[in-house]
Amino acid sequence: MWDRIYSHFRGSPAQRQVVEMLLRYGLRVAENRLYCGDIELSLSKVARAAEVDRRAVMSAVAAIWRDEGLRRIFAGLQPTCNLTQMASALGWGVVEIIPVDASQPGILAAVSALLAAEDISIRQAIVDDVQLAEQPRLYIVTEAPLPGRLLASIRESPGVKAVVAY
Repeated sequence: MWDRIYSHFRGSPAQRQVVEMLLRYGLRVAENRLYCGDIELSLSKVARAAEVDRRAVMSAVAAIWRDEGLRRIFAGLQPTCNLTQMASALGWGVVEIIPVDASQPGILAAVSALLAAEDISIRQAIVDDVQLAEQPRLYIVTEAPLPGRLLASIRESPGVKAVVAY
């Protein structure tokens, strides 16, 4: 999928920047317009945020809408609520896991098993995509802050390079 998307915009770095922003934030393309959920977005404000000219946004959106394969991908994007920044206000815990190799399978499964063994529920897990993030991370929001001994166990899990709790 990524190769198809990136090869389509290979000749235009500005449009590729726009496409990466759409993917990062889950911004949807429909009828040559941009949406965050059901809220229509201003192309000029998206351009400002992406640090490109408005025409680059218009061209990227038009190119996506013209291509059936790209349209099916970008028409299905949805924004996601990220609870990591407000978790402490609710008394929840957040653990950020830095992987040795983000493409290695099983990191989330290993950490989830450790949490389940301690009877700690996961409220949310967010994994950065290897193609979209320079340094992909796994963020897990738990129903309670994690004890130090559990953080040490997580740190020892296969594929885990480092752990940050906040």
